[in-house]
Amino acid sequence: MWVRARAGHRPGRSMRGAAWAARRRAGQQWPRSPGPGPGPPPLLPPPPPLLLLLLLLGGASAQYSSDLCSWKGSGLTREAHSKEVEQVYLRCSAGSVEWMYPTGALIVNLRPNTFSSARNLTVCIKPFRDSSGANIYLEKTGELRLLVRDNGGEPSQVQCFSLEQGGLFVEATPQQDISRRTTGFQYELMSGQRGLDLHVLSAPCRPCSDTEVLLAICTSDFVVRGFIQDVTHVPEQQVSVIYLRVSRLHRQKSRVFQPAPEGSGHWLGHVTTLLECGVRPGHGEFLFTGHVHFGEAQLGCAPRFSDFQRMYRNAEERGINPCEINMK
Repeated sequence: MWVRARAGHRPGRSMRGAAWAARRRAGQQWPRSPGPGPGPPPLLPPPPPLLLLLLLLGGASAQYSSDLCSWKGSGLTREAHSKEVEQVYLRCSAGSVEWMYPTGALIVNLRPNTFSSARNLTVCIKPFRDSSGANIYLEKTGELRLLVRDNGGEPSQVQCFSLEQGGLFVEATPQQDISRRTTGFQYELMSGQRGLDLHVLSAPCRPCSDTEVLLAICTSDFVVRGFIQDVTHVPEQQVSVIYLRVSRLHRQKSRVFQPAPEGSGHWLGHVTTLLECGVRPGHGEFLFTGHVHFGEAQLGCAPRFSDFQRMYRNAEERGINPCEINMK
């Protein structure tokens, strides 16, 4: 639910005042052009969009990342009396933000490194494991939604939202000692379809339908055939880690699975899923699919291989397979 910022509960009045001061200045009348004869001269035409954008940002200092993907800064570089909201501009599909000794506030502007429409893009952020010292909000036209609360370094869940929904507003929380505080997170920008994968994980766990399995074969970052060796539950992170022994590697990204050391022609690796799914070691051969987010392989559809063979052949006979896979 979106809520309008209130002092004491949402970002402080000083930060809001600095952020909105530039917007109020944009409402001032434009300078008049000189004209002959008596009477007030006509107003100049409205400024072009780029000039208007510069005026709107006039009340905030800008920070540009050298590599356009990641930013690292320090609150100690700010003057003690400064009430400006710093603007950070990143233009990349993935990167990170690290704010040491956080004071004041940041606005993090994320854009893709292509000309993709914001309507089709999903942003996911994953706080650093020991991130502390600031709250992270989703902001649009002055209204805020809390994404990540400052919880003193406790693990936080991945949060996703559409780029259309707004930008990131990071506000430092009052601290008596900021010397050991660092707020940071990784981010990924992805197409709407891939962004849905993380949202699906937050829904109640359920088996994939035949259609979902067949689509997963085409769109997943990894597609492997193999066996479950072991399952480890990690309650503090609300995930289960599934260790796999892979007999057939159809596709993978980021070298999730490595050749087994004994040279058997198998691969070893692990994937994660939500703890609430209650995954247990099972007998038999499965087809595992999923995506890699923030360097971690996350499980998607995982039917028994015999079930997958049935649904694949049925779709092949009807000519509705979205893509092909070698079944041998």
